[in-house]
Amino acid sequence: MSVEPPRTPAPPADERGFLSLLTGSFATPAAENPTVAMVEAAYAHHGLDARYLNCDVAPGSLADAVRGAVAMGWVGFNCSLPHKQAVIGLLDELTDAARLIGAVNCVVRDGDRLVGENTDGKGFVESLRTVVDPAGASVLVVGAGGAGRAVAVETALAGAARVTVLNRSGERGREVAALVDGSTPAEGVSLPWEGRVAVPAGTDIVVQATSVGLFPGTEDVVDLDLDSLDASVVVADVVPNPPRTRLLREAEQRGCRTLDGLGMLVEQGAVAIRLWTGVDPDRAVMRQALTDIFG
Repeated sequence: MSVEPPRTPAPPADERGFLSLLTGSFATPAAENPTVAMVEAAYAHHGLDARYLNCDVAPGSLADAVRGAVAMGWVGFNCSLPHKQAVIGLLDELTDAARLIGAVNCVVRDGDRLVGENTDGKGFVESLRTVVDPAGASVLVVGAGGAGRAVAVETALAGAARVTVLNRSGERGREVAALVDGSTPAEGVSLPWEGRVAVPAGTDIVVQATSVGLFPGTEDVVDLDLDSLDASVVVADVVPNPPRTRLLREAEQRGCRTLDGLGMLVEQGAVAIRLWTGVDPDRAVMRQALTDIFG
């Protein structure tokens, strides 16, 4: 199934009285997540009486958080690390994309039901296309968690010829590669991660889809042999904070074109806002809010 936005968009503030439309995010750690800034900037720009609450929720408290959101009438919420797969058991239904990927980052309330959607991969592909079209490309995805699964599946559905998955847990990496191979037109390949791994010859796009490099570990970098990067390779990182991760800085030094995590964050956030409110938000406003934060 697909999730449809409300038939009537959320009314502006002067028509809602004093009851705001509530949305938010459940993650841990949550303090470094800038989503609240860009979403609330969009709400304000479009005159919506809506709020986005960034909540630090431990794994053992996720079920309580979901029940609380329902009790308070939230229209939806995001799930980030480490909840993208754990939340599935708390939902009533999944979209086709969420079911295929096996992870949920966006939940939409549909009457008394909670529907899980995955907008991570779609957001990444839209952002990636500003730099390179994945059609026909050979893609290396580093990580097989929620973001990695989403990126692997959606780049394959966008026409990538081959998707190679590199993950610390070989079993999980093989699972995602098999998913790509069996459910999309692309060839799915699993690469064993033993020591420092060289980027396979012929790779066109490298996607760092783990939390490595996320604040406060800003100088951390995945264990790739960066000297194996050819200057023709596009290197993308899904980490939004900081936007210019150490991986991207080192890739730029080797002549590679790079893509930061802000574009993916903006695009997936725009889809969520549309599903929650019926309003298709201004991406430039959302991107500017993030730019103002990070400089």
